Amino acid sequence: MAIAAALTGSFMLAEAIGGFLSGSLALLADAGHMLTDFASLSLAWFAFRIARRPADWKRTYGFDRFQVLIAFVNGIALIAICAWIMVEAVRRFNSPVEVMGTPMLVIAVLGLIVNIAVFFVLHSSPEQNLNMRGAILHVLGDLLGSVAAIVAAIVILTTGWMPIDPLLSVLVCLLILRSAWYVTSQSGHILLEGAPAGVDIREIERDLPQSVEGVLNVHHVHAWAISEERPMVTLHARLAEGASTDITVRAIKARIAERFAIDHATIEVEGLHCADEAMKRAS
Repeated sequence: MAIAAALTGSFMLAEAIGGFLSGSLALLADAGHMLTDFASLSLAWFAFRIARRPADWKRTYGFDRFQVLIAFVNGIALIAICAWIMVEAVRRFNSPVEVMGTPMLVIAVLGLIVNIAVFFVLHSSPEQNLNMRGAILHVLGDLLGSVAAIVAAIVILTTGWMPIDPLLSVLVCLLILRSAWYVTSQSGHILLEGAPAGVDIREIERDLPQSVEGVLNVHHVHAWAISEERPMVTLHARLAEGASTDITVRAIKARIAERFAIDHATIEVEGLHCADEAMKRAS
């Protein structure tokens, strides 16, 4: 992640200068992506460092959620940049700007080489969570932006048709937006304590009484995730009379891990009455 940030940041300045000199929106758009990439890659690197810190008395689950927060910020940044580029593209359709094809082509080719190198550096990482996918998405957007700039430069040099520059910029934005929305929505879902992907608490309520001996009823089920890799669940389980608490709780945990791929489960065991419901009635 640090290598990718250094490569991206070093070329971003050259591309921004080239975009201003050539008048190319495609290059400026790509430089804008690279600016956010440099920031997002740096933040993602920082998030990985922070996430390694152990839990303490204030943050009992540790710092894994920080990576999800950074992924959310990266997704929002991508959507905002795409919106800016589209507005600028509409303006250029109405008022075409002269673009210098040759410097645009040279800088775009160099940018493509850098972006390919950064993409492979990130893609080779064993970490493939939302934070890493958000960073890869930023770089993929840069890579597509460089390809679009190359195509636009060739069209301008061969035909002189200037609208190709904003047209391809809009196309790249549309390709990026879908994935940017996915990263943003998924990270937002985790931040809002949504149920992990593939976990339906209604299914947990139905499954456990049928599959675990001694369980009569399951309720007050809550499932969420600290990060993509750390799903969790809490629930109340009413046990049959005479059922062994230790054995049944172990069986519930094993079933949840096997059936729903959740290794962290907190079980509150009940007899005839739910303590929470009794407290509600009493109040």
